[in-house]
Amino acid sequence: MTEEMNPIPGQAGEELNELMQARRDKLAAIIDKGIEPFGRHYEPTHHAQQVTDQFADLEGKTVRVAGRIMAIRGHGKAGFANLRDMSGQIQLYLRQDILGDDAYDVVHQFDLGDIIGAEGEVFRTRTGEVSIKVASVSFLTKSLRPLPEKWHGLKDVEIRYRQRYLDLIVNPDVQRAFLVRSKMIQALRRALDERGFLEVETPMMHAIAGGAAAKPFITHHNALDMKLYLRIAPELYLKRLIVGGFEKIYELNRVFRNEGISIKHNPEFTLLELYQAYGDYQTVMKLTEEVIAAVAQEVLGTTQISYQGQAIDLTPPWRRITMTDAVKQFAGVDFAAIKTLAEARKAADDNGVHYEPGHGIGGILNAFFEAKAEEHLVQPTFITRYPTEISPLAKRCQDDPEFTDRFEGFIFSREIANGFSELNDPMDQKERFLAQVAQRESGDAEAHMMDEDFVTALEYGMPPTGGLGIGIDRLAMFLTDSYSIRDVILFPHMRHRDTNEG
Repeated sequence: MTEEMNPIPGQAGEELNELMQARRDKLAAIIDKGIEPFGRHYEPTHHAQQVTDQFADLEGKTVRVAGRIMAIRGHGKAGFANLRDMSGQIQLYLRQDILGDDAYDVVHQFDLGDIIGAEGEVFRTRTGEVSIKVASVSFLTKSLRPLPEKWHGLKDVEIRYRQRYLDLIVNPDVQRAFLVRSKMIQALRRALDERGFLEVETPMMHAIAGGAAAKPFITHHNALDMKLYLRIAPELYLKRLIVGGFEKIYELNRVFRNEGISIKHNPEFTLLELYQAYGDYQTVMKLTEEVIAAVAQEVLGTTQISYQGQAIDLTPPWRRITMTDAVKQFAGVDFAAIKTLAEARKAADDNGVHYEPGHGIGGILNAFFEAKAEEHLVQPTFITRYPTEISPLAKRCQDDPEFTDRFEGFIFSREIANGFSELNDPMDQKERFLAQVAQRESGDAEAHMMDEDFVTALEYGMPPTGGLGIGIDRLAMFLTDSYSIRDVILFPHMRHRDTNEG
């Protein structure tokens, strides 16, 4: 009754066909016995982990469990099987004299990956393992394909993302990561709800792509015969709601950006955006560190995490430093002393920092920051006072109109949050939109489009407001110690393959 895990489907054609044929032969044998191989309703009384955790109360009592068979071993008239459900794994003890000849014969048709129900008495084996002495089994689903042999040994790791269902079956750590992600999102919602925020929903398809500097995905509405954009951010709609009288709102949903794929980027990702009327960037900056620390504490039980071998302390308050000071500290260039575009370009050229022809002093400062400073921001850090040139929706600093009341939060050199005091001056906003339009016309496909209706909304009056965006996938990466964003997105986008994955 012993079965070993088999090679990954598609790696050995003839062997695979033989293995699959053997499973179909067992399927036919099950059907011949009058057993439905793709069963119906079955109601477990317990999960696997519950049986282990509550052994003191359940010993000698009858329980029903359901799950997938992940190991089979034994000889003759008795054997063992490991059954795994979403909570964990439990050992099944299968004896011919308890099950009866017919039922035990069905047990011999089990394959790894089959889904069964089992009912029996809870006991502990001589080796001390909590188990179930099975009195009856129910065939729930016959698995017609062999499971991979050793998941961590796969050479083509991308198959984990292409066939996530296999990844989840064979690798319990992957399933646990997504359970953490789910709990993280629940904790985020709870933290915001407790602070008086209202969750709202805004359109996914926009007539004008706005709210962020990114290339949009474009689609077409046939009935209206109009071009639409999958949203790159919900920002401009959410701020319309602030104009309409809502004071604390958030949206937690997908956004779409037509950009490259990397360990930090997926074209479809989850974003939390929130707005608080009568607040500012300081308000939402404080909220950022408080909420992220609270979520880590609730989900992991600590604000001290480890990411890729690096200890990270999420405990507030986080470090705060201006972009100008960060560049001075890490690149040795003082932009406070740079007064002309020629000086900024020379500094960039001297330091090997790439910049675009259309960049002003602010754009070059940001290029310096990304090239020379960002990599040093390992512990949670807020970078403040972003140039107005790259912040078209943020309020200008009172003491210097070339900068804005904006921040970005960084952990492990990666942006995790972006927030600012929202621009609520409609005349200033229109001028900045026009400047962005000029950048688009000069070839910058990520510059903002003109949104006349948003300017109209601001003309009715938007109160001073603090706005915040948090990348949910990146936060999940930190809380699950995942190297790639693909490890925290159930079905990440992949390059198309013509071949069948098996």
